[in-house]
Amino acid sequence: PGHHAAREYMGGYCYLNNAAIAAQQAITQGAKRVAVLDVDFHHGNGTQNIFYDRAGVRFVSRPGGPAVCYPCFSGATSERGKGAGEGFNLNYPLPKNTTWDHYKIALADACQRLKHFAPEVLVISLGVDTFKDDPISHFLLDSEDFLGMGEIIASVGVPTLFVMEGGYMVDEIGINAVNVLHGFESKTA
Repeated sequence: PGHHAAREYMGGYCYLNNAAIAAQQAITQGAKRVAVLDVDFHHGNGTQNIFYDRAGVRFVSRPGGPAVCYPCFSGATSERGKGAGEGFNLNYPLPKNTTWDHYKIALADACQRLKHFAPEVLVISLGVDTFKDDPISHFLLDSEDFLGMGEIIASVGVPTLFVMEGGYMVDEIGINAVNVLHGFESKTA
């Protein structure tokens, strides 16, 4: 995982922020607009920190609420970016026991906003710890829901890179990650 690694600190087992590195590489290679969508249960505080005061990279996260979830200090809806980055940051904190019915509404809205932003590249911080049996989260997604997650992400309609983030101590990690990819491919093939 990498999304808790920021400019000047690390956390949550993250030392290098792979999604941010990929987004920056796209910018370095000439992209004008890049988006990072974090679907992990935990807020990507490191990714937010890296791009918070910069234009050109839109960061969107839909974590568990910061009042009760690690990292417990970021991920609020009021965190919209600052300076040149004002409006480029968007958080959708979701309540305890969020099911697919509620989750997919937030994800679809996030992807619609990303589509409107028209990124040239989309980087997904793919955490599958939103699964109902994950021991360190409190969302209630089933394995089949990850197919829908991939389908909704595909609606953005741009070249997309998936970077693995979280998922802990459950046999379904691989099933859930593959389901996201299958759902994505079913809408892009």
